[in-house]
Amino acid sequence: MRFDHSANVYFDIYNGDKDSIVRTFAYNPTLAQDTVWLPVRLSGIRTGEDRKFSARVDADSSTAKVGVHYEALKSQYSILPNRGIGYIPVVIYNKDKELENRSVSILIKLTGTPDLGIENPYLIRAKVVFSAKLEKPNWWDTWPLPPYSRTKHELFILVTGQTSLSTDGLDAPKNLYYIGLLTTMLNNPFNWVTKNEAKGYVIEEVTAGNTDSYYFYNKKNPAKKTLLRKNMQNGKYYFIDENGNEVI
Repeated sequence: MRFDHSANVYFDIYNGDKDSIVRTFAYNPTLAQDTVWLPVRLSGIRTGEDRKFSARVDADSSTAKVGVHYEALKSQYSILPNRGIGYIPVVIYNKDKELENRSVSILIKLTGTPDLGIENPYLIRAKVVFSAKLEKPNWWDTWPLPPYSRTKHELFILVTGQTSLSTDGLDAPKNLYYIGLLTTMLNNPFNWVTKNEAKGYVIEEVTAGNTDSYYFYNKKNPAKKTLLRKNMQNGKYYFIDENGNEVI
């Protein structure tokens, strides 16, 4: 295959020695998928024609699985007439429960076409790293929230709409209000679902006709479920966290 060396493409994502783009579903667990737009820059003369470039996933260097974690790439992409940049839309999925425990990556490499070549081997690869993993924030123990679990953290974000709290004592009234919202929800999740119908959450029996355990999930992302189980000693329902413990 013969390339016009005056017209090449490369990934325009590099920042120092970093060639990765990192995304997380952690702060928006109802999002079933997202799109990462990888910019591909033209090196050479712009023309009035639509020119094609292509890319492939290096499966041996990727931990993400096609169809499970991301949508297969198209065979070709375009740089439009008189433009100096094109994009590869990488569609990533939030349906694997394991994303709450680990990150996965997709290594994408540009490949040459009759329209556009690839001259610089150091600028033709891009890595997309993503997960749905939450980490314990430094403000968590400042307020009456412990014990920490990712499940409780997710519920806090869902109920309050807050992704962080300050550690300033002057903010105590506001922060305690947010914690009170979480406590109310944990005490009666069924009532919370009824009052917040617009959020799209449902609670359904794990086994039809059995009210001992339920699944709590958002209709937009039904693959991501949280177990809600009845405590037989006190008759209350508790969310079960990633360690199998009751969220209190």
